[in-house]
Amino acid sequence: MKIVVDRARCTGLGICESFAPEVFEVDDNGDLVLSSETVPDGLESEVEQAVTGCPTEALRLEQ
Repeated sequence: MKIVVDRARCTGLGICESFAPEVFEVDDNGDLVLSSETVPDGLESEVEQAVTGCPTEALRLEQ
């Protein structure tokens, strides 16, 4: 699955980072950085929680 970020919606709160720090990181400028554009094996649940937990709905998953 591919991780898609709507940069216009992302406010850099870092909730996604708290669910899946191996994949999501908010840098010092408040910008979201992905370690991978696809969901790494074994982290599907964490990434899905991050997508669901995003309060601005800036994240989605695509097949």
